[in-house]
Amino acid sequence: MKKIVVLVFTSMFLFSFSQNTMNNIEYKNSENVFPIKGLSQSVSIDCGSSKMILLSGQVPLDAKGNLVGMDNVEKQTEQIFKNIESILKEYGGTTKDIIKLGIFITDISKTPDFRKVRDRYIHLQNPPVSSLVEVSKLFRDDVLIEVEATAVIKKK
Repeated sequence: MKKIVVLVFTSMFLFSFSQNTMNNIEYKNSENVFPIKGLSQSVSIDCGSSKMILLSGQVPLDAKGNLVGMDNVEKQTEQIFKNIESILKEYGGTTKDIIKLGIFITDISKTPDFRKVRDRYIHLQNPPVSSLVEVSKLFRDDVLIEVEATAVIKKK
């Protein structure tokens, strides 16, 4: 019998899971975040004393799928972090558990608007590692910003 080993790599951790422990991966969606067909909002990986949560890119849609903050990066960012917060709550975590952010923004000059909101949600003494990329377009013309997040939540 052959043993299959899967390596999961993020910018901060390398985990090895044998086929026997792959059932420790859990996919979740929050009722407070608009579901998008064909993707999970998040996946949790059991890391022993903690769980690593990887979130799909979050966009400024409310629970009903309505855009929040037309032409306003600050308001769109606020909705995005509310979505992230709702998803992490499903795992017993908060936005203070975020260890990595990936930010995709259509106008890099609006970065201060993003940061003003982000700083209300993240752990400022130990801020997450981050990448910020200006893109020409996101999946809809009225979406100005998308944010991916990875969090580590200690088990209680």
